[in-house]
This record gives sequence, C-alpha cells and structure tokens, in this order.
Amino acid sequence: MDDATRALIDRITTDTAPVRPLRKGRGLALAGLAFMVTLVAVLFVLGARHGLMTGQFSVYFLVVNGLLLVLGLSCVTTVVAMASPQVGAGHEGPKWAIAMVGVLPAAAVLSATAPDGVGLMHVEGVHCMYLGLAASVLIAAALFVWLRRGAPVSQRLAGFYLGVGAGALGSVANGMACPNDTIAHLGIWHVAPVVIGALVGRYGIARWLRW
Repeated sequence: MDDATRALIDRITTDTAPVRPLRKGRGLALAGLAFMVTLVAVLFVLGARHGLMTGQFSVYFLVVNGLLLVLGLSCVTTVVAMASPQVGAGHEGPKWAIAMVGVLPAAAVLSATAPDGVGLMHVEGVHCMYLGLAASVLIAAALFVWLRRGAPVSQRLAGFYLGVGAGALGSVANGMACPNDTIAHLGIWHVAPVVIGALVGRYGIARWLRW
C-alpha cells in the first residue's frame, strides 16, 4: 500500500467511532415501555372505565381492543425490524392485521345506520379520537427514535407502519378509560387514530427517516 492510499484511508477513518449494534430486543423494550407509560398515564388522568378490573365489559370492547392490540404489536415488531434491513425481509405481517381492523368501520356504519342505531357524529366520539391521538404520541416518538438510529430502506413504508402501530396502541390505551361499548363508537372513533396516524407517518414522518 503506497503512502497516498494510506493517507486517504487515515483521513476517511479520522472521525469514525464504534457504535452500539441495534438489537431488536432493545427496540421492542423501548416501544413497550412507551406503551406502558402511556397506559399508566391514561388510567391516572382519566381513570379506568367501569368494569375494567372485574371483567364487566361488552364483547365489542374485547374484540375491537383485541384487534387494535394485535395490529399495534404487529406494526411495532415490523418497525423495529426495519431499522436493521436484511436481505429478503418482506415486512408483510401487518397487512393481515390491517385487513382485520378494516372490517370494524364497516360494522360501525352498519350498526349506526340501522333503524335503532345511535348515529356516528357525536361529541364523545370526536373527544375519544383526540385522546387516542394524544396517547399515541409517546409511542410514535419511541419508534421514531429507534428508526433514526437504524437505516430503514423503505422510509415511506416504515413511516406508515410507525403511524399505524402508534395509533393502534394509543387507541388501546385510551380504550381502557373510554366508557362507550357500542360498535358504532369503537369501530369509528377508536379506529380513526390509526387512519390519521398512518397518513401522518406516511406523508410526514417518513421524510425525516432518510439517512
């Protein structure tokens, strides 16, 4: 190796420093901690919904929040994995969960427009949507920090899954305090933060994930 080549290598490596490798377990722990802090904060500020501790809630409450939890966990796992790109990784997992949750708004509309339905537009519903979005902020921030530490190849898809996952888990946290058990309410206003989160993540957050 001649002196010129050696000098070039020395200049390139002057500012390099060892970095801690990204471990998926740490990313999942970070997102899990953000979710738990959010859940505790919601219960502390808003209080637990009636019957939560005794299991006295409707099947709609269980189904909607269960599907949102599955969707949130699926997206969080995928986002954490996308920070460390691998050959052949398809990241198709959340699509099935998104399809399942997508049935809820249709069921809500059918229920609300029935002869004895309660309608869709009401102040409590909009209030729940705002609370769900607020509850998703810390989770979204944790996932954003993790992606910024990594090198996601598809920034738009990563931002989309970040928004969906944060919105879903934020709605679950808010759902622990929401007293409304009807499918018309849960299927619209508790799914709305997922849709809004997806749009914000895809068209807003994604541009900040470039490396």
